[in-house]
Amino acid sequence: MIFGLEWQLIAELLLLGCATGFLAGLLGIGGGMLLVPFLTMILAHRGVPADLAVKMAIATSMSTILFTSLSSVRAHHQRGAVRWDLVRGLAPGIVIGGLLAGAGVFALLKGAWLAIFFALFVGFSATQMVRNKKPSASRQMPGLSGQFAAGGVIGFLSGLVGAGGGFVSVPFMTWCNVKIHNAVATSAALGFPIALANTVGYVVGGRSLPQALAGAVGYLYLPALIVVASISVVLAPLGARTAHAMNIAQLKRVFATLLYALAAYMLYKGLRG
Repeated sequence: MIFGLEWQLIAELLLLGCATGFLAGLLGIGGGMLLVPFLTMILAHRGVPADLAVKMAIATSMSTILFTSLSSVRAHHQRGAVRWDLVRGLAPGIVIGGLLAGAGVFALLKGAWLAIFFALFVGFSATQMVRNKKPSASRQMPGLSGQFAAGGVIGFLSGLVGAGGGFVSVPFMTWCNVKIHNAVATSAALGFPIALANTVGYVVGGRSLPQALAGAVGYLYLPALIVVASISVVLAPLGARTAHAMNIAQLKRVFATLLYALAAYMLYKGLRG
């Protein structure tokens, strides 16, 4: 055991951290949509009630994005792929939406409903990618007020499902004729304000909860945060380099396949709950 953690748990979290870090760089999603289902399984297996396990997985997943986003965005920025003008336009709304979700709505909803919401919205995002419907050539990103509103929606939805926002922001930006590689890179940059706002919200919302496991603080499971974040920041740059080596069609197929698989699992968990 290390720091009170059994070897099997450490191995599971390390493997999960490798996968989420790589996907954070590859798809700009912060890895959260992979981390939430698997961390839900890990917590439930260790006796955490199903309703609370989903919430802890979502909150812990979001907090890891504080670290993976910095590593991922650095690799994308070095390639000049991040649209910093869009980051500045979307971030203020993201912070407000994230605080509303993390500190308010998240604590009120049951874990089963959050799991179902996660599944339906992720499935919708995957369908939009698979359809590959070409946006109108004249469609562009909205002005500052429109970006503020879009950022609010992205931050709020991200807070409810514990993902970095790429499942909303990447389809939204590509719909507005932002190139897919720029959309992925910009989504990675947006991961930090999304994670910061929502993590603060989770801490505030879960401050009165009893400790579910050793190392848990409210909705946050600190051992998972430490282990997953430590390894994922190493793998995120590799994912970013891989993204720039793939063509657009390949990247969209990878994105959609991942989303469908995770949506199916979380729908099953939500319906059972």
